[in-house]
Amino acid sequence: MDYLKIISEVVKDMVPVITGGVFTLALLSCALFCIQTYFSLTQGFLSVGAAVFQSGHIHRLFVFPVYHRSLAQLLLNITALVFLCGSLEKGVGTVRFLSVFLLLSSTTGLCYSFLDLLLQVDSSQTHTHTEGLVPVALACVALTTMHTKVSKGFLCGVSFPAMVLPWVFLLLASALFPHCVLPCNVIAILVGWMHGKGWFSLLEVSEARAGVVEKLMPFRLLRSICGDLFVPASAEERRKTLLPQINPTPGSYPVQAYAPISSVNSAATVLYEGWPNTKSALSGPTPPLHSHGHGPTQNLGLNHGHSCNHSHHAHSHGHV
Repeated sequence: MDYLKIISEVVKDMVPVITGGVFTLALLSCALFCIQTYFSLTQGFLSVGAAVFQSGHIHRLFVFPVYHRSLAQLLLNITALVFLCGSLEKGVGTVRFLSVFLLLSSTTGLCYSFLDLLLQVDSSQTHTHTEGLVPVALACVALTTMHTKVSKGFLCGVSFPAMVLPWVFLLLASALFPHCVLPCNVIAILVGWMHGKGWFSLLEVSEARAGVVEKLMPFRLLRSICGDLFVPASAEERRKTLLPQINPTPGSYPVQAYAPISSVNSAATVLYEGWPNTKSALSGPTPPLHSHGHGPTQNLGLNHGHSCNHSHHAHSHGHV
């Protein structure tokens, strides 16, 4: 039983928490694959390529990420989505993540379809169509690396610069994932960087507007289904959802025994991260507690200072 408990804890630490937006995209991908399999639809009927312009199938630009040809491609693409896109959703919220995902997918599909159209020398050449969640997942990774403060990332124990991680995932995806088209993945990374540079700022959904939209249908229904998996648009609500407050029992935390209380009476006390803090404490960093200090020693220091001040006043009074 101990081994099973250890294995379950290791798996829990390795697998990221599935958020509401990622869950929605994975559910749509599975539903579309079931519909395609049940009705035996034509392979590649929702893929992007030169056919977007030649046949006028503009709708493919918006649905190609959730379309997959085989079960292996579906499972691998959902795995990439879970591991690569969760951090972006936790940073912007579920509504804004879905809007960013739609913007990245449509822009990537449009650019690749135009490139595929230019590469068609004659009508007899085989069209290279692509689909799946991998291109947009790579774009999300590129967008995340543009805004992260982390300079290096670790993959399988190997350290990489943060800006190189999208290209590392690109090589892995090209080698492991079926129906993976290299030019489309390269375009997706470039589109993610362009979004990170602010090229699509006019098309972004603001935090205030996303907060209004998430109260409407179908996002209200999605929030009721996902529960805690739904990441709010508001930064304050998002912090409370992802970082719940800690309210320990008074006296249970050892630091409370050594915390100075003299400054508490001189300023209003507010709650921050579940702990009482003064306004002056929020305005600057909290001074570290020395590991070699003890309660009695601090008390002696305070009493000594008090007695010195008292003796100084008495001596001055004696001279007067």
